[in-house]
Amino acid sequence: MKLSFLLLLLPLLSHAVKIKDISSIIGVRDNQLIGYGLIVGLNKTGDGTTSKFTLQTISNMLQSMNVKLDPKDIKSKNVAAVVVTATLPPFSRQGDKIDVIVSSIGDAKSIEGGTLLMTPLKGVDGRIYALAQGSVTIGGRNGRGAGSLNHATAGRIPGGALVEQEVPFNLYGQKEATLSLKESNFQNAVTIQNILNRFYKEHVAVAVDSRTIRLKKPEKLSMVEFLAGIGEVSIDYSAKQRIVIDERTGTVVSGVDIEVEPVMITHGDITIKIEERESLPAIGKEGTAQNMGQNIQIRAQQHAVITKPGAATVANLARSLKKLGATPKDIISILEAMKNAGAIHADLKII
Repeated sequence: MKLSFLLLLLPLLSHAVKIKDISSIIGVRDNQLIGYGLIVGLNKTGDGTTSKFTLQTISNMLQSMNVKLDPKDIKSKNVAAVVVTATLPPFSRQGDKIDVIVSSIGDAKSIEGGTLLMTPLKGVDGRIYALAQGSVTIGGRNGRGAGSLNHATAGRIPGGALVEQEVPFNLYGQKEATLSLKESNFQNAVTIQNILNRFYKEHVAVAVDSRTIRLKKPEKLSMVEFLAGIGEVSIDYSAKQRIVIDERTGTVVSGVDIEVEPVMITHGDITIKIEERESLPAIGKEGTAQNMGQNIQIRAQQHAVITKPGAATVANLARSLKKLGATPKDIISILEAMKNAGAIHADLKII
């Protein structure tokens, strides 16, 4: 695993963003749909006789077409049972088309080239909101094409479902709405409240908590016009500093100015010591390397890193450890230990 250390060059503490990019309107949301169906037309790559639910489903389907057949008599391997999922966007109307994903739940080897038979898609309330049907696309040979799912037992049907029932939501007739911030922050909530009240020159917003702002539209505007205008208003957005670590790829993303407090950590044969000092020791002999721009010394023979708090940032520390020869796993473990010890105050997110 190769380490990739990325630095966010833009300031993370405060920058201008539009309100629509950091919030959502409560009630305006996607809805998840799910269904169970059959894919036919497979070239002997479908479910075998061990998937008894597939055979029973085939029998039930044929019976609805006045063809009575015992499941035990079905030997076809050209059919696969699948779970069908889709996302119903807000304000979808009857006749709109939405994409669906089909995933095998039996022992099928591949569903490539198959056709999904008409499958009802239900919401969490058990009501049917869409009907799915169509040819399955894997997205490339053996399902490994660009942007595709990475195996042949799952695929997509672009525009494969027709919306049959709408989710009722009368936004136009509303006089009030609620704005929900994507990240909890009291300062951002108050900032949005104040700037909206100044922008509209009346009391249209009130911050209820660190994520919620209640809105009351002006009399001269419709709710749609009001929300459209709010979304385009820019604010001075305060974002939390964050370190993102991808354990699978070894990628670490950090702001350039995230500091590390004085701390001493030993990890295997690597010792990290960050302390208050008036001046740094002189550079040693062979086997000692120094990052002059960051005031970080690396003693390869002793496996030690000594630095000053003023220059001890996550970015500099990671670069120094990499130069020392630490593995990506070591660097990730050290950052996690520093966070747990309270030496790093930024949020640590592992994906």
